[in-house]
Amino acid sequence: MEQTQPPVDLQTDRPHPARVYDYLLGGKDNFAADRAAAEQGIKANPASRTPPRENRAFLRRAVRFLAAERGIDQFLDIGTGIPSAPNVHHVAQQVNPAARIVYVDNDPIVLAHARALLTSTPEGRTEYLDADLRDVDSILNAPQLRDTLDLDRPVGLLLIAILHFIGDDNDPDDIVARLLAALPPGSHLVLSHLTGDFAPEAWERVAAIYRRTGVTMQVRPRERIARFFTGLELAEPGLELVNRWRPDGPNPDGEPTDAQVSVYGGVARKPVTS
Repeated sequence: MEQTQPPVDLQTDRPHPARVYDYLLGGKDNFAADRAAAEQGIKANPASRTPPRENRAFLRRAVRFLAAERGIDQFLDIGTGIPSAPNVHHVAQQVNPAARIVYVDNDPIVLAHARALLTSTPEGRTEYLDADLRDVDSILNAPQLRDTLDLDRPVGLLLIAILHFIGDDNDPDDIVARLLAALPPGSHLVLSHLTGDFAPEAWERVAAIYRRTGVTMQVRPRERIARFFTGLELAEPGLELVNRWRPDGPNPDGEPTDAQVSVYGGVARKPVTS
């Protein structure tokens, strides 16, 4: 007899970063609390819709770069967010149909939509894991990860626009270091992070709004974000504003200002020892 799955508690009474992000991208998988937080953020910083859009484009370019130029065929995407095609597996499997992807998020609505993340090619595989970035052991020891990815071969670790939701009290440097320590040489880190370098007062107002709703947000300067790449080999052009990281070409709508983008991103390889 088929077992009935328990209903998912969507926790609609409080905002969640994944759903706020969805709203800012123009999505529909969000609730009143998410929209209210997002609109307050837009009032505090009218450019709040630009970072998600530029960040999403950076993710696609970075995954394509790893799959096409670095030969990475398996990815661990932590902080996946609500499915919005093209997702990581669409980009990676377009280059290599055998690519494998494990998606990780702790938002119950992402879990509810997880089937959209599991539309793999026949040659490849996708899996979804309901887990929190702060619980590294639960991610690394999960059967969904161990059965999908071969941790003896290089992995692309994706931490896209998630670490600014991890405060210093949760030691984000240790989180990144522990994840990388579990991956073999030749693995790559793809990371993006909000910064207050160009509009500090506006982003502090946004962070304060999130904190009042119970969501940690800590924007960081470039030199602090660079520490996450310690010991890794950054690919050109290094740690850069995401719209300047290997752009596909001129922006037909015109280039946004640095203050509008306010997200740094980079791709780096874990050194291969001789």
